[in-house]
Amino acid sequence: MKNKLEEIRKQRGIKQEELATALEVSRQTIGSLENGRYNPSILLAFKIALFFDKTIEEIFIYEEEKPC
Repeated sequence: MKNKLEEIRKQRGIKQEELATALEVSRQTIGSLENGRYNPSILLAFKIALFFDKTIEEIFIYEEEKPC
């Protein structure tokens, strides 16, 4: 799943470590989210959206996988 997490975080001047602490996850989790290697649980997606005062849809971009 694509997302705008890194872009939004940098616009706010927040480091990965600071965001991780606020969300009670590891910095590696934030890095994995930003690189698209990890999709957040619904609870974590809500926490991120609340932290940035945005909707989940403004941060995470859902793309349906198309069959081959």
